[in-house]
Amino acid sequence: VQLQASGGGLVQPGGSLELSCTASGRTFSSYAVGWFRQAPGKEREFVARIIQEGTMLHYADFVKGRFFISRDNRKNTVFLSMNNLKTDDTAIYYCAAGSYSIYSRDYTYWGQGTLVTVSS
Repeated sequence: VQLQASGGGLVQPGGSLELSCTASGRTFSSYAVGWFRQAPGKEREFVARIIQEGTMLHYADFVKGRFFISRDNRKNTVFLSMNNLKTDDTAIYYCAAGSYSIYSRDYTYWGQGTLVTVSS
């Protein structure tokens, strides 16, 4: 499966963005999906994950209550809705498929990343 992340951009602190991760292939619904991010000079870190049916979700503590993950398997897309963005949220955001894990090493498929910049 091939993944493409989109929706990044420049936003002011307190603003919102919605990222999309669109997959090719008819088996997308059989994959759990995770979002990760990597800020300059830092390691890639887990942000959120969602299982195949979308009924089980998990978030990193630093985004709880601000970010929301969802999926539409009919559209082969997973969304990451980000609210009340902070400057610390600035990073390249990646979506990944093939595991329901908080560890990036467990994922098989990766999108190319989309840059989110939070700045006034």
